[in-house]
Amino acid sequence: MSVFKNSDELYDVFGRFFNQIKFESEMGQQIQSSHIIVQWEYSDPEGIVTIDATQKDPDGGYFSVILGPTEIKPEIFMTMKADVAHQFWLGKVNLLSALSRRQIVAKGPIPKALKLLPAIKPSYAMYAEFLRTDGRTEILN
Repeated sequence: MSVFKNSDELYDVFGRFFNQIKFESEMGQQIQSSHIIVQWEYSDPEGIVTIDATQKDPDGGYFSVILGPTEIKPEIFMTMKADVAHQFWLGKVNLLSALSRRQIVAKGPIPKALKLLPAIKPSYAMYAEFLRTDGRTEILN
């Protein structure tokens, strides 16, 4: 059974989480300075999340978060099951291993994405804390 019951739940959890971390100064500044657009397309359940660090976020964050389909063209595009994404944000999925095993399929300049891994490392603990605070402890394992 999937961690997320449906697309609405996926968008709710990932949307609120990404909209929280876009205000984190150290991580947000590093993502912003990359001037990258990354799009994740999830399956089981379906969803699309896009991070746009090419321009200032209208809400004052370091990057914009777009939930659902968008006309914005990503520089890096990744597809994966939503459960793989969930495990990644918990820090339980190694990106290189997931790419080599095709759990994550990526298109675009992957080295540019890999350079951001140290910057986003604090988000793993933040995601777990976000889920705890949200009362979602049942999906922390």
